[in-house]
Amino acid sequence: MKTFLLSLLFATSLASFAQADGIKILNSDVHYPEGPVWYNGKLYYIEYDRNTVDTWDGKKNAIFASQKGCGQSAVVNTANGEFVTTCYDNGTIGRMAADGKQLPAYTQDKAGNKFVGPNDLAPDTKGGIYFTASGDQGPVIDGKVFYIAKDGTITQEAVDLHNANGLAVSKDGKILYVVETEDNRLLQFKIAPDASLSDRRVFLNLDDMTNHVTHIWPDGVKIDSKGAIYIGQSPRDVHAPLVGIIFIVDATGKLLRELKLPSPQVPNLAFSPDEKTVYVTALDQIDKSPYMGKIYSIPNN
Repeated sequence: MKTFLLSLLFATSLASFAQADGIKILNSDVHYPEGPVWYNGKLYYIEYDRNTVDTWDGKKNAIFASQKGCGQSAVVNTANGEFVTTCYDNGTIGRMAADGKQLPAYTQDKAGNKFVGPNDLAPDTKGGIYFTASGDQGPVIDGKVFYIAKDGTITQEAVDLHNANGLAVSKDGKILYVVETEDNRLLQFKIAPDASLSDRRVFLNLDDMTNHVTHIWPDGVKIDSKGAIYIGQSPRDVHAPLVGIIFIVDATGKLLRELKLPSPQVPNLAFSPDEKTVYVTALDQIDKSPYMGKIYSIPNN
């Protein structure tokens, strides 16, 4: 068994590094980059440790918005051309106008439920946005999923998640995928016409998929136009096997291929409009501030 696992690891590494040609560094001075999205000709991304939302326009990087104490972890554009961001540290959903001006934040859902550790965002097909609240640190299982309707109404849609993290809506709008980082897995829910969630089940355990060579700590998740699911990861040890890999699976959970980055932690990603390029937020320093990292582009092949 040990020989088999080593052979698997070696073969995986060769396959991954073979796809590394064409990687570019778009920004080499970012502090805990996260939660990117491509919108209107620009890449928007987060610097958690700097409390900023940044942009890359193909030539230069710039600060789009800043909010001290927020602890941003993801950003997306809304149906009306504004932006929302998850403020992990202060427990709100930050709002920004199209020019980056701060707008009043969302602080609770319509029932008065607070957001503990807002983490990631996923637009649906109806102008709404799902987001995770990771919950308290440690063994407590109190993560949640909320939904922001197009009119700004927020409802709680799922509870009892173990460190809720990345999430994504399937292209047909019928399934929501949610990462439970502490349980090393990806869940799925059925999405009803009213955006409520049901039929929770385990879609994929990342440790099982990689034959338990090491613990895989899944983070962000995105889905391309063909339905392939891209899963980023945030390993706890920079020297662990399989670090720096984005796993790409199909709708059945079968591993299709991998993207390998030079940095060990690759929490999240976004696609170029033609999906020929993947933009990746990555960390080299994972254990202390300022959590130095990079923004990469990598060919999607």
